[in-house]
Amino acid sequence: MQTPEAQPLAPDCLPSVHAPAPAILSPQASPMDKNTDSELMPPPPDGDDPPRISPDPVAVSAVSQELGEKGPASLSTLLETGFGTPSELSPRIEEQEPENASLSAEETNGPELGPGEAMEGVSEEPALEDEGNAAWNYNFSQLPRFLSGSWSEFSTQSENFLKGCKWAPDGSCILTSSADNILRIYNLPPELYSEEEQLEYAEMAPVLRMVEGDTIYDYCWYSLMSSTQPDTSYVASSSRENPIHIWDAFTGELRASFRAYNHLDELTAAHSLCFSLDGSQLFSGFNRTVRVFYTARPGRDCEVRSTFAKKQGQSGIISCIAFSPTQPLYACGSYGRSLGLYACDNGSPLALLGGHHGGITHLCFHPDGNRLFSGARKDAELLCWDLRWPSHTLWSLSREVATNQRIYFDLDPTGQFLVSGSTGGAVSVWDLSGALEDNGKPEPILSFLPQKDCTNGVSLHPSLPLLATASGQRVFPEPTESGDEGEQELDLPLLSMRHAHLECRLQLWWCWGSPDASSPEDHQGKKGQGQPEGGGDEFI
Repeated sequence: MQTPEAQPLAPDCLPSVHAPAPAILSPQASPMDKNTDSELMPPPPDGDDPPRISPDPVAVSAVSQELGEKGPASLSTLLETGFGTPSELSPRIEEQEPENASLSAEETNGPELGPGEAMEGVSEEPALEDEGNAAWNYNFSQLPRFLSGSWSEFSTQSENFLKGCKWAPDGSCILTSSADNILRIYNLPPELYSEEEQLEYAEMAPVLRMVEGDTIYDYCWYSLMSSTQPDTSYVASSSRENPIHIWDAFTGELRASFRAYNHLDELTAAHSLCFSLDGSQLFSGFNRTVRVFYTARPGRDCEVRSTFAKKQGQSGIISCIAFSPTQPLYACGSYGRSLGLYACDNGSPLALLGGHHGGITHLCFHPDGNRLFSGARKDAELLCWDLRWPSHTLWSLSREVATNQRIYFDLDPTGQFLVSGSTGGAVSVWDLSGALEDNGKPEPILSFLPQKDCTNGVSLHPSLPLLATASGQRVFPEPTESGDEGEQELDLPLLSMRHAHLECRLQLWWCWGSPDASSPEDHQGKKGQGQPEGGGDEFI
């Protein structure tokens, strides 16, 4: 990630430089006060503030049935909204009385680790070059080529593992989360900017480390993030028994916080986060509740939208949230194994879908807005829903998910390829375009093994054919078998991890893309290959 050549932003000053240029990142530590408020957040679009009173939910199942009967045009005629863009930063926050909401349950799988140390800064990185009108395409007709990665960073602490990775919306850097409660930001490898052929890539090192106080539940980029506009360069994270933190992606400093309280006026943590498409709102998931914060007003002021009332609706912890790119609606997944569709303006329920055997952990809309993909924990099915006929699933794709860990999947910007990780480590790729033409079920066109450990995170670059994968999982010791390898029983420990394959890595893969014929010449040249010791990239 690149920063302007200036002093690190102070909490009460307004950045004025918006041109991309390299700079030195601040080595200062990030404040970790749980109740810290900041006065730096982009305001929402001009207009009156939306209402903050939670609407009474309606019978969701009835709405779902109605949608199924109306057919393809039903969702497109439900609502109409307009989106604005963030402007300058606006200082203000005023606390109000706590809202009356349900208690949020704790994450079942989260480790209880203490806070880490101060974040570190890294100096200059080359600015991301303007690619003009070049349009790169993914090509999975052959095995992706390993470019670079990071593994030493995660081996300093025992039992550490990655918990996913996410490219920035502008593709300038990538964000990771790990079990040591640290968010890390990596720039693209500098070798990618070279016009010469690169045979070896150096190991990547994070340019920023943002330390959370406890187990990280969820994290996300600001939806309109652009490295050329520092005002928009920040990430949100939620951790156990902490408010929602907003981190500056240029300095690593804590920029703002959003606090949610339950009916006992106790601080409660969000289990899922997602910015609205226009960036004016931050949606957060709780037990049977979605709270909507306004990015211009950090603090405890929020709108409470109940998903379950009068024994009807979507129960359980809201574990993931996703926005439709074409329709004014959003989807919520729940650990109660249900999937709900809601209107963006007031949160009124539109449909309630069911079909998973485990709690839903990830959602992703197709770029056309008509299809929604969902995945769950301890569930071998990746389901695709056609929202024009939401009464039944369109496809059921197979993948291995044997634990409660969140296993991510992602779609490329064109919506042609779907990529998913698995507990066994295999990365599978489906071509969705062929299935639409043949009215059949997509089949994997490629499956390869980046490493022998679990691949829990996959993320496709928004403009380059770069696939990022994150690996690792929590491993428990197994009872030792007596007489192994001729050892005496007295010398054997009761529990052993000798058969565990611990490979915690962030890896980047070049997916053999090429620019369109009408695009400028390839300024990056051919991509080389350099693999960490012990790594693998083999067909399955």
